[in-house]
Amino acid sequence: MYLLEPLVLASLLTVSHAQSGILTDPSGSCNSLFATLSNTLPNTTVNFVEYLPAGTNISLSQDYNLASCGYVSQVISVDLCRVAMEVKTSNRSAISLEAWLPGQDWTGRFLSTGNGGLGGCIQYDDMAYASGLGFATVGANNGHNGTRGIAFGNNTEVVHDFADRSMHTGVVIGKQVTEKYYGSAHKKSYYLGCSTGGRQGFKAVQTYPEDFDGVVAGAPAFNFLSLTSWSALFYTLFGSNSSNPNFVSVQQWSGIIHAEVLRQCDGIDGVVDGIVEDPEMCRFRPEALLCAPGVTNSTDCLSKEQVVAVRTVFTDYYGVDGKLIYPRMQPGSEVVASRVYYTAGAFAYSADWFRYVVYNDTTWDPATYTIEDAKVANDQNPFNIATWNGDISAFQKSGGKLLHYHGQMDAVITSENSPVYYNLVSRTMGLNSSQLDDFYRFFRVSGMGHCSGGDGASMIGNQLETNTSTDPQKNVLMRMVDWVENGNAPDTITGVKYVDDDETKGVDLVRNHCKYPKRNTCVDPANYKTPEAWTCV
Repeated sequence: MYLLEPLVLASLLTVSHAQSGILTDPSGSCNSLFATLSNTLPNTTVNFVEYLPAGTNISLSQDYNLASCGYVSQVISVDLCRVAMEVKTSNRSAISLEAWLPGQDWTGRFLSTGNGGLGGCIQYDDMAYASGLGFATVGANNGHNGTRGIAFGNNTEVVHDFADRSMHTGVVIGKQVTEKYYGSAHKKSYYLGCSTGGRQGFKAVQTYPEDFDGVVAGAPAFNFLSLTSWSALFYTLFGSNSSNPNFVSVQQWSGIIHAEVLRQCDGIDGVVDGIVEDPEMCRFRPEALLCAPGVTNSTDCLSKEQVVAVRTVFTDYYGVDGKLIYPRMQPGSEVVASRVYYTAGAFAYSADWFRYVVYNDTTWDPATYTIEDAKVANDQNPFNIATWNGDISAFQKSGGKLLHYHGQMDAVITSENSPVYYNLVSRTMGLNSSQLDDFYRFFRVSGMGHCSGGDGASMIGNQLETNTSTDPQKNVLMRMVDWVENGNAPDTITGVKYVDDDETKGVDLVRNHCKYPKRNTCVDPANYKTPEAWTCV
């Protein structure tokens, strides 16, 4: 395990007077910022500026479709200057942008947060997390409010904001706001995001390589159009109820299917611990669950129609040209995926994209989806939203660092897509893994769900709720800071899981997650809950 000297750890978290602007009167500087910004920022309307003390519980607007975002309030842990703005991106579009600027706790660092799904929602918990660690932090609404894609209809400018313009604009404006408040520019710039936020991080790497010195991108929704098509598949495969002979209930997915996945694959890593450490090695065989001849309507086995449908889930998905659309869903995710995809009816994000972007037809029926629709969507690729460029040499040449992670129980974006991209970069740039290590490292986090949660040691400091330590070995954001500023690149990242996911009950397991292409193998099954019981091979 990488051990950080206490003095180095302290330097990552404290203000350096030589490297950052020091405010003698943070509140007064904040109060004067409204007038300063109103006269200097292009295409920007400053809605309000307020100085808030640590511990403030900010009440967040629920108007304008924002109730769907789920952010009612947010507690902040440091004194900060909050700036809320609207920035015009065209004559038909605009973004809502906020900057949260720590007062005397600024470390000289700038950070942009990302978004999720098709949203529409400033990630206020990420803003509280980053600003609490001393970053001048910005977040935007991706050009529309709420969690749906309805605003895309008849407005390609909103699609452009969602694809990349919103975040990049927020970075450009946010850096100007930061300099105006502190009286000096930031010294290093960072990014933190997951899911759509993961795609946005890779979009910055591919298209705006100068925006960030360090990017932490998780469970990325890149190859976005193919992901959207893959997500649309499941409704046509299972329907939404038992009237479809293929339909498999949540109880069957969570019961017999998940149990059989574990029976076939859990021990491959050297220990039976309820976690499929490396799902790529699991070639699940659902035929083992076939009902005996003459048995019907049983919840303890699967009909042949159900077996075919289940096998389709765990099979790579190919298009009309015979090329891969998207990899299979990884085994081990089925307990949650059954509620997200397999029994929940049409997937809203896919339905919205095809209705409001691909066909601009609100009557389009998700039940009619086929691989022909996937081709139409991929051929469009508005504003290169696919985010699937394997040449990231400009980011490499700029000195940027990229930490990519993906949970191996992800029930929304199959974890098997991330290695496909990593290997695309390797082939495109002609670099092997040891050469990529200089600027791009990818970690597979066993037992981690979509961005957080799951059965494994998934708390890696990628979000406020998963932060157990500011030690870079246990915190991917602070690891990125240590890599950029001190050259300490990660060979593993350490995750933690609490007993019953309750911090008050203590730590259940700790595991070091390996840098791809290595995988974890248990060498001491009796002590599998300790990191020393595992080795990367």
